[in-house]
Amino acid sequence: MKIDMNRKGDKICLTQKGYLQKVLQKFNIRSDIKSVSAPLAPYFKLAAIISPKSVEERDYMSHVTYANAVDSLIYVMVYTMSDFSHTIGMLSVYMHDPEKGHWEAVKWILQYIKGTVDVGLVFERNTRGKQLCTGYIDSDTLEILTSAGQQ
Repeated sequence: MKIDMNRKGDKICLTQKGYLQKVLQKFNIRSDIKSVSAPLAPYFKLAAIISPKSVEERDYMSHVTYANAVDSLIYVMVYTMSDFSHTIGMLSVYMHDPEKGHWEAVKWILQYIKGTVDVGLVFERNTRGKQLCTGYIDSDTLEILTSAGQQ
């Protein structure tokens, strides 16, 4: 985690750029792979009924480090990027028996992270003397997450 302090502006910024770059490298999200603008696309249908059915699919998923990838994303979500917490919550449910569709969703989140490695938390002193907590979320992201959670 990187902590940048600006004493003049009474601002602290927390980012995990170095860690995120290592995670992207570990899961083969190369620089030529396009980043995406939302943590999950609406066409992902995440449900237990898509668990691996065939022997070939089970063999493929046995070589995928799904749990490791989800654990890495949970770490990022807890400390600096809570914007994909709903999506990670949904994907962590399938850690016992993930399917190719679940893995594709994890790779999608990694592509989202690729475009947001510089994003983090900013803590800034309120000069008006009041205690204030402000949160921001992209309404398109909220809509996608809401519709994905209803599936």
